[in-house]
Amino acid sequence: MTQHDQITILGAGFAGLSTIRELRKRDQQVPITLVAPRAELHYLPGIIWIPSGLRRREDLIVPLQNFLRRMDVQFHAAEVTGLSADARLVQTTAGDVKNDALVIATGGRFLKKLPGIEHAITPCEGIAAAEKIRDRLREMQGGSIAFGFAGNPNEPMAVRGGPMFEFVFGIDEQLRREGRRERFELSFFNPSTEPGNRLGPKAVKYLLEEMARRGIRTHLGHKLERFEADKVRTAGGEFAADLIIFMPGMTGNAWFDQTTLPRSPGGLLQADPHCRVPGTQRVYVVGDSGSFPGPDWMPKQAHMADLQAAAAAQNLLGDLRGHKADATFKVELMCIVDTLKHGTLVWRTPQRNVLLPSMRLFHWAKRVFEWRYLRAYR
Repeated sequence: MTQHDQITILGAGFAGLSTIRELRKRDQQVPITLVAPRAELHYLPGIIWIPSGLRRREDLIVPLQNFLRRMDVQFHAAEVTGLSADARLVQTTAGDVKNDALVIATGGRFLKKLPGIEHAITPCEGIAAAEKIRDRLREMQGGSIAFGFAGNPNEPMAVRGGPMFEFVFGIDEQLRREGRRERFELSFFNPSTEPGNRLGPKAVKYLLEEMARRGIRTHLGHKLERFEADKVRTAGGEFAADLIIFMPGMTGNAWFDQTTLPRSPGGLLQADPHCRVPGTQRVYVVGDSGSFPGPDWMPKQAHMADLQAAAAAQNLLGDLRGHKADATFKVELMCIVDTLKHGTLVWRTPQRNVLLPSMRLFHWAKRVFEWRYLRAYR
């Protein structure tokens, strides 16, 4: 490593910011540039609480100027549009950015190919989508609400189903608190007969039993055909839906198409166990952008991105210094499925799968974790 080596990180989400923190733990001096459209962290796990009013937009957007100043990181406000053939030049809407080592952490992109998907709201697209759900619920005097998610058939890991369980249970609880649950019919749909199987078989059984207990209908095991303004159509029939809340599977960012980087069958960037992009020099991928080797239940969540960021940072600095760089990351799923007042803890590793049923303690643990996580960036 020379004093002029430049590390560039693409993306200001969990993966990119965790990589900055991990690099600075190991090296206080190396120059780092962050490329992102805005110097803000949008804490998307908190959007599950927007429909009920437990969280507002301003609670979940953290300006990053103070964090970047403390970390001594230069910020380049732009969208990435491509890379040079050797990846040493990042092409952006605000000019090119040079690098000696590159970390790609620009997240994923939702597949929007299902006919009629414009009739659905995809909550994890951002805070505005959660606000739209909130506003629609306020307008509705009754009716039918359908919740569902699907995957990328070419990328088993490119799915984000956990938040949908939280939306269905959270909105059920919200309507009960408001004294109008009896005016609504809630449905949950999924092309699999075991939705959420990445959480483990215990979790699937528990979540489906909880839906039955709450009077939430399920439509499982049928291929989705299309959405309409007032219904969901599947190969196994159709059902009414005045409001559709749906999470499609994920694929890679559109700008990946303007590069020569190797891709997985599902459109993500190929990654090895050390977070390197194979066939490149000092190019790493962290978080939702990458297709990593591991079990098919490997989650796409902030915790997994944090684990990958630590391995990428260690290997990147080792490569620049000419040292041994073979760090790997552990595969671990850890989440709390929240219901506004209780939470269910799910923990999964290659060796264990633990489910601790609904407790008020876990709801508050999720809120405390949010506060602690965001404090690092405020």
